[in-house]
Amino acid sequence: MENTINESQLSHKSCKPCEGGVAPMTEDEIKAKLDMIAGWKYKDGCIERRFLFKDHYETIAFVNAVAWISHAQGHHPDMLVGYNGCKIRYSTHSIGGMSENDFICAARVNSLLSP
Repeated sequence: MENTINESQLSHKSCKPCEGGVAPMTEDEIKAKLDMIAGWKYKDGCIERRFLFKDHYETIAFVNAVAWISHAQGHHPDMLVGYNGCKIRYSTHSIGGMSENDFICAARVNSLLSP
């Protein structure tokens, strides 16, 4: 059963193109995947998480690392960046809902902060 994978395993997956024929995830599928990624919540059709940092320099370093992940995976979040924090929101605009790509990227973002 797919729900048995953990966040680390999810972060090692790669995004797949979602255009043409890919259906958005159901609420049950979203809940199951959300349980795999620490700190994220489902709100207004997106998954989101706020990250806090010591200062602007750390925030921007984090944002740049997220941008690298986004570019490498071809899947881009909405980001709200402030002095010492950043809110990241993922959804799959091309299918009008959530896809596994959103959770893969969220897991990869979380891995940036793992010790």
